[in-house]
Amino acid sequence: MGTARVSFFGDVKITVFVTPKKNVLDPQGAAVAHAMTSLGFQNLKNVRMGKVIELELDGEPDEAFNASVDKICRDLLSNPVIEDYRWAIEPTGA
Repeated sequence: MGTARVSFFGDVKITVFVTPKKNVLDPQGAAVAHAMTSLGFQNLKNVRMGKVIELELDGEPDEAFNASVDKICRDLLSNPVIEDYRWAIEPTGA
């Protein structure tokens, strides 16, 4: 489920976005939605809470690199039974 296949060499920043699957209840999101409504945000439709993880890696984003990032996301950073993930990549400029 990774994203952009870019070509550059050196340090890269991977931003991983982990969110509950659409069919999984999100009690944390429901609590935030309730609080926002209590604060007067009446146009709110839905809130889903997730997490953002930033990784800095060294390497060339090729097939093997992308596969290893997908493996880290799938096996360590998310629970694929109840969460989806996606990731974006950019050079760090270092």
